[in-house]
Amino acid sequence: QVQLVESGGGLVQAGGSLRLSCAASGRIFSINDMGWYRQAPGKQRELVAVMTSGNNTNYARSVKGRFTISRNNAKNTVYLQMNSLKPEDTAVYYCYAHGWIPTQGYRDLWGQGTLVTVSS
Repeated sequence: QVQLVESGGGLVQAGGSLRLSCAASGRIFSINDMGWYRQAPGKQRELVAVMTSGNNTNYARSVKGRFTISRNNAKNTVYLQMNSLKPEDTAVYYCYAHGWIPTQGYRDLWGQGTLVTVSS
């Protein structure tokens, strides 16, 4: 069974930093896009940052210059370094991957979510 396992969430004061990690386990190959979304209370899930297998990146305007996404393709992992955190960054952060699973083809996968809380 293929899973995305996240770690690194928690409580931090405004201006602080956190680093999220996500690893894909199981038989998944040719991961194209891999990245992070978030969902704040009462709001829709939104893109935070995504990186293609060719290392092209796309960031939400609200996090540009503060967050940095990176990947290790050999390990099927993705990271999100979050600096200068603001209370409005408080949300559940979800790892996302689009890859090929034997007998299933290309699929969108989601992690279970990790809570990031930024206090003012």
